[in-house]
Amino acid sequence: MLIRQISDSASRRYRLLGTTLASLVYLFLLLPIVIVVPIAFGPTNGIAFPPESYSLDLFRLFLSSSDWIGPLLQSLKVAVISTVVVLLVGVPAAYGIARFQFPGKVVIAGAMMSSLVIPTIVTALGLYLYFSYLRITGTTFAIVLGHVIFTMPYVLVMMIAGVQKLDQNLEFGAQLMGATRLRMFRTVVLPQLVPSLIGATLFAFLISFDEVVISWFLAGPTTATLPVKMYSAIKWEISPVIAAVSTMLTAISLVVCLIMVALQKTTPSNG
Repeated sequence: MLIRQISDSASRRYRLLGTTLASLVYLFLLLPIVIVVPIAFGPTNGIAFPPESYSLDLFRLFLSSSDWIGPLLQSLKVAVISTVVVLLVGVPAAYGIARFQFPGKVVIAGAMMSSLVIPTIVTALGLYLYFSYLRITGTTFAIVLGHVIFTMPYVLVMMIAGVQKLDQNLEFGAQLMGATRLRMFRTVVLPQLVPSLIGATLFAFLISFDEVVISWFLAGPTTATLPVKMYSAIKWEISPVIAAVSTMLTAISLVVCLIMVALQKTTPSNG
């Protein structure tokens, strides 16, 4: 009994220590946001924390400046196109990887997942050298290709997990009733994958919209995305507008995360 009490006491201390360390880590991660968000509502003539006064002037300045609106529209365009492309390629690929066995499956899946284990800077440099050889560096097309390669593994992981939760008997029954594989995929599989599709779409869009390393290597003077513009502004000037942009991106990321959490709670499990 004494040994059990000592063990329970030690276990409680370890849990308390773990909770304390986790809280400190979360506080350290959230501290920049706590500082940046108030600055975003401060005056336009400088960066101060806490601000002397609060207003929406920095957001108005951001939305009225062509130097910022151009990169914002470019980021939106790249993110939308790359998300559409990665879904058109990734969803059928995820279904094939999850459902079928074929020669070279491991190699193909590994190649499509490679950007998860390869450092982003290495991927960006390789794409820059390859696209420079093809003379497409600095174009929107090159940035979209880079983002598709970078976001593909995340879409594959989410869609493969979604496909593995589906009941194969429904697919077998549809084919038994005479449906072609394409029609079965379109009418039976895709409707069941709607939650996974929404999550993958939001995640791919967010990753592409926030990506800076690959965009920095592949963008040109007229095709710079918003993260590249922010990085350049931090490097060459100190503008309080960056705080407003950072706050907007943080808000978008938070909304996407909340939607994905809601989808996970509403998605039924076949287990």
